Amino acid sequence: MKIVDIANPARVQREPDEKMTLLAGGNFTEQGHTIKKIELRLFVEKTDQKLGPYSLITVLVETDRGQIESVYDEGYRGENSLKRSADFITNNLGMSALILRSVISLNEEIEKKESD
Repeated sequence: MKIVDIANPARVQREPDEKMTLLAGGNFTEQGHTIKKIELRLFVEKTDQKLGPYSLITVLVETDRGQIESVYDEGYRGENSLKRSADFITNNLGMSALILRSVISLNEEIEKKESD
């Protein structure tokens, strides 16, 4: 099961322009989910001559019970926006927040599907 928690899922229905793996082959468990992989994905949507690229950065969290992709950041973030985002996450305890937010959303979707 893959959940795309983005207001307009069509924005990410293509290969990302760039990807960066933050965690792979993990054995970390949160609320009954084993976290296998965390990946940041960059989608450049347009480029302005003055402001530069408009970036949509998503986070894809893969667990043993499914995947969830959600927006991490977006806007005119300049060059190397994916690397700067990854550095911020890994240097400021952002990994635990990403995991917790993703697992909560994944649990909500699993509960919805089970009740239908």
